[in-house]
Amino acid sequence: MRRITKGIAPMVALALVVAACGDDDDDDATTDTDAPTTTAAAEEEEEDTATTEAMEEEEGTATTEAMEEEEEEDEAPVEADGEPIKVAILADFTGAFAPLVTEIAAGQEVYWDNVNERGGIDGRPIELLIEDMAYDVAKMQEKYEIIREEADIISLSVGSPHTAAIASNLVEDDLLAVPLTWYSGWAFGELGQNVYESYTNYCIESMNGLEWLNVNRDVQTVAIAGFPGEYGGDGSAGAVLAAEALGLEVVYDGSGLVTPPTADNPDPDQSGVISEIVSSGADAVWTTINPATLGKIMGGAAAQGYTGLWSGNSPSYSFKMLGNPQLAPLLDQYYIQSTYIVTFGTDVPGMAQLVEEMTAGRPDLPVSDVYVLSYTEGKIAEAILQAASDAGDLSRAGILEAAKTVSVDFEGLAPNQTWEGDPNDFVVRESYIYDVDLASYIPTNLDDPTGKTGSVLLDGPYVSEIAANFDFTEPCYTG
Repeated sequence: MRRITKGIAPMVALALVVAACGDDDDDDATTDTDAPTTTAAAEEEEEDTATTEAMEEEEGTATTEAMEEEEEEDEAPVEADGEPIKVAILADFTGAFAPLVTEIAAGQEVYWDNVNERGGIDGRPIELLIEDMAYDVAKMQEKYEIIREEADIISLSVGSPHTAAIASNLVEDDLLAVPLTWYSGWAFGELGQNVYESYTNYCIESMNGLEWLNVNRDVQTVAIAGFPGEYGGDGSAGAVLAAEALGLEVVYDGSGLVTPPTADNPDPDQSGVISEIVSSGADAVWTTINPATLGKIMGGAAAQGYTGLWSGNSPSYSFKMLGNPQLAPLLDQYYIQSTYIVTFGTDVPGMAQLVEEMTAGRPDLPVSDVYVLSYTEGKIAEAILQAASDAGDLSRAGILEAAKTVSVDFEGLAPNQTWEGDPNDFVVRESYIYDVDLASYIPTNLDDPTGKTGSVLLDGPYVSEIAANFDFTEPCYTG
């Protein structure tokens, strides 16, 4: 725009000069004695015009070149060669959620690689510190000690009881963590003071899920099956609250009664829970467990003739279960998937970049829904770090201060997020409801564009009336 404006000014001035000369010529053209003078003026004018045009051309060319150079400088990425910002990932590579978390961690590696390619955080590259906490509380504490002095932020902290076990350390160390856990307690007190949760929580997700089943599948009776602790307790508590609000009958309350797998007991007996579900005759079962346990309980109940619907908090289900020929038909017919995020390939603005970057970075990885978790949680940490950098303070204290003012736009991959105000104001109340569709399951690697994860969006972002009206002033589960 500047070059065009400079070109117009002399052209307008020249036009005015020419117009004035033309008027004079018209007045003096009545006498022959004025003719030579007029001709000389014309020649002079032509010379001036040529000079002016040459000057304009030279000026315009120089300005254009300067603008192009300026634009190239603006577009050139900042070289990420400053002091590294150390981002920790406390992941489960060998525990109960290892198949999912391994891919989530890989997705975060790709995400941060791309941040570095764009110049890092104002020229400071991201250096990852990755540890395996094996979905074990004691090991989580052990791994935290390893990264405790070095990390500037934790962009992935797996597990509710595990993150709770380091919560006081986070406060003591002025260290912020983005959890891979959706416990409603992260919004309150010292437990959640330095834990910046993503998406909605287990409790509200359960409300959304059960109201959707009640309204859209006429579910009137429900069985609840959950792990003990913050994860299972929170999701089960939300299911109980939803049943009360909707007038549903809880015909079996297995809150906290499902035994989670551990390294010492990877395949615990679930026969008691299975028998209770079958004998309850519930219209639907709401679970807060993990995929391996869901497969065992659902398969066991089906073998005893149970034909009710199944759903549950997002970590209960994995699309990888569709690779099991015995489970796949059951999931296709009876399972309704609840999620906090859209699934892989859903048509939203942010999906194209995610797919492009994941495919370029790790084409050998399988198509998976969990890369959406990788990217959205990465976006949270990046937005917080960028805000701290903008404020000129990338210390741990500065990062925590910046986080209070951040709003994150996930470009449709998940509901947008902020942490300003009271929990009742900023809590995310939306979730997504998908149908598990075996015909839409095409397991391939990322370099094959035909890959699909077997889900069809039914509703979302969805907010139930219960969730919309829920007064969120304390955790749903406190142990």
